[in-house]
Amino acid sequence: MRAIAFGDFGENPFLAELSVPEPGPGEVLVRIEHSSINGFDLGVLGGYLKGVYEYEFPVVPGKDFAGTVAALGAEATGFAVGDAVFGVIMRPTLGQGGWAEYVCVPADYGIAAVPAGLDAATAGALGLAGTAAHDAIAAVAPAPGETILVSGATGGVGAVAIQLAAARGATVIATARPGAEAEFVLGLGATHVVDHTAAVADQVRALVPEGVHAAVHLAGDGAVIAELVRAGGRFTSTLHFTPEDSARDIKATTVMSDPNRETLGRLAAAVVSGDLRLPIARSYALSDAPAAVADFATGTLGKLAITIA
Repeated sequence: MRAIAFGDFGENPFLAELSVPEPGPGEVLVRIEHSSINGFDLGVLGGYLKGVYEYEFPVVPGKDFAGTVAALGAEATGFAVGDAVFGVIMRPTLGQGGWAEYVCVPADYGIAAVPAGLDAATAGALGLAGTAAHDAIAAVAPAPGETILVSGATGGVGAVAIQLAAARGATVIATARPGAEAEFVLGLGATHVVDHTAAVADQVRALVPEGVHAAVHLAGDGAVIAELVRAGGRFTSTLHFTPEDSARDIKATTVMSDPNRETLGRLAAAVVSGDLRLPIARSYALSDAPAAVADFATGTLGKLAITIA
């Protein structure tokens, strides 16, 4: 099978020919049609997850996938060969990934059926960003009329988080540069925009002198973002940042994406109904995935997708 892989720490990813994996007990083999790029992939490629995960070289990056079930391992239930599926690759080691023609994934976690009306390209970019945003907004639970700050609002996670917060009736302050970025987040439901290249704290305080009710930290200086939360407010980070100051009684949490089937199904249904939009800025062929990584590192409005088939 064709795959983008790298053979050791410090090596650049390249288009390789690898063997098709065989599903183990409780696994399904998925023929992948679409995937995407996430910040997690940069961590994998840079070797930053060494010691957190075991790297089984050659490592194929990519957490998202959408495709069809090609084979079932022993005791795998819930799916049949030919089913259209999508999700997040939740394997205990780094080796098999979404930037390949095939992957084996657990049949009971990180995978869901693609509902009618959800196109495969969107499904292939929805899993990780969607569940991370869903879990972050659930962690701070903004109520109608409350103000929430989304720092790192222009990426895939931020784009979904803005919409989920606005759907709850919250007033969303999003970080974005003036121009196209600002127009992007406003179009997703943000009420106010603050320029993250300037003094974010001053801009937010000018809007809400008493501080925001909640903040979602996806990028930027976590300490600065946490300081903008009012006493008794809520703060969550996908970057594992925890505020040190507890004097203001802020409820602080860190979020790791939990792509359970229920959440994946809820996100897919929201896209189909039109209640949620997943902006895909550009799609790349599998062979162009290394170039997509470079583009992702410079910043993007929404998701960068990869077409496998």
